Amino acid sequence: MPSHLSADRPAAQPPGRGSVDALISQTRRLKGDVDAVRREAQSDGADPQERWQRALYDLALHQLDDLDEHLAQLRDGPVPTPPATSAGPAVPPVPRRGSLLSRVGSAEWNLLTDEASWSGELYQILGRDPAAAPLTLDELPSLVLDEDRPKLTAMVTGCLIDAKPIDGEFRIVRPDGEVRTVHMMGEPVLDTDGSTASMWAVLRDVSELRRCRRAVSETRDSLQRHRHEEQTEHRLAVELQEAVLPPWRGSLRLPHQGPETLDLAARCLPSSTSALIGGDWYDALELADGDTLLSVGALTGHGVAVASGMATLLGAVRGMAMAGTQPGQLMSWLNQLLDATVQAALGSAVCCRYRPGTRTLAWAQAGHPAPLLFRGGTGRRLSAPDGALLGATSGAVYAQAEETLESGDLLLLHTDGLVPGHSGADSVNRLLDLAPRFGAAGTAQDCLRLVVEACGESEREDDACVLVARVTS
Repeated sequence: MPSHLSADRPAAQPPGRGSVDALISQTRRLKGDVDAVRREAQSDGADPQERWQRALYDLALHQLDDLDEHLAQLRDGPVPTPPATSAGPAVPPVPRRGSLLSRVGSAEWNLLTDEASWSGELYQILGRDPAAAPLTLDELPSLVLDEDRPKLTAMVTGCLIDAKPIDGEFRIVRPDGEVRTVHMMGEPVLDTDGSTASMWAVLRDVSELRRCRRAVSETRDSLQRHRHEEQTEHRLAVELQEAVLPPWRGSLRLPHQGPETLDLAARCLPSSTSALIGGDWYDALELADGDTLLSVGALTGHGVAVASGMATLLGAVRGMAMAGTQPGQLMSWLNQLLDATVQAALGSAVCCRYRPGTRTLAWAQAGHPAPLLFRGGTGRRLSAPDGALLGATSGAVYAQAEETLESGDLLLLHTDGLVPGHSGADSVNRLLDLAPRFGAAGTAQDCLRLVVEACGESEREDDACVLVARVTS
């Protein structure tokens, strides 16, 4: 490769061998660090975010590999073209697996003598026989794909006529039919009179680098589509949930025909770790005979399909309760409905029917936490009647229990996950510890606020619903 651009401008001196060795050592240490991080981040590739990260790691390693080999070539100097022998034309050496030594080559085209000079690496890049004469500038486009030839012609013409530097890419077809992407950088070498005497160029096989960049771009696009789909699904699920559940901003108000008998408040607490809406619900509905339906429940899973299934179940609960179906029988039919659906799912629920005339609470449950009753500064969990998870078994029978309430009593219904990091008896005990504070609270909304403050609104792994009902008369 020529040493300078013009006869009156000397070339910069190459760096010393010691400084290049130091750069090579730094590059290899960095390459090892990146590879170690990549290995720790290995996954099954199902998550678009993880695929995108893995593609970026691979791209970084390819670039560091290239830098390592380029520095090695800078230290060792160019490799001469293997000469032809009497035994036949020389055969390009087969690169080691993973070797990048054949990725960078150089060439010079003398415009005065019409001679061309190629390095051995360039023969390997283009798949040419080293015994063959190097191609002239007029012959070089014969290796290039038809659609890329105008680009190469424009670069070479601009260099030779306007003394513009060359910096661009084109695709070549090797004799074995393989298509490779080549990046070409070069400049004209000017004669003493300022005319172009020759042109030199460095050609680099960037096929693997471009493949990695395409992989990064494709995984990034896939990740963006995945995020857009998640956002769309989340928005639809939220809209469906808000359309079905009674408004939770403030106390629930029922259009009582007579004096108010229940003060109600409820809230749905979203997950902090998942953007998808779950199948949790709460409900309070004044029935035709003056009774009040109180219900909470949940379907397994997340997303629009689960939210739609929740809406179907809640609609069935309302319809059967309005028709006078008692909680035990209602659970049995709800189980049949879920068992008969095309999309298999499991659910849990508790359904209460409050009769204000006698202050009687009739209720049934299906694999769900029992309601908590607070009275006189203390609290307890109601004894749960038998009831299997909804959709777990066909023909399940659900028992029904009754509880007589008193004026001032507070009833708390909730779904699993209300108390982050706690479940079962531990979760219930933490809620029962709020009993003294409930006694001093004035309204159901005040009690709900205490529950939310005690349970927190952050670090929740799943959605949760809570409904508070205070007997007022």
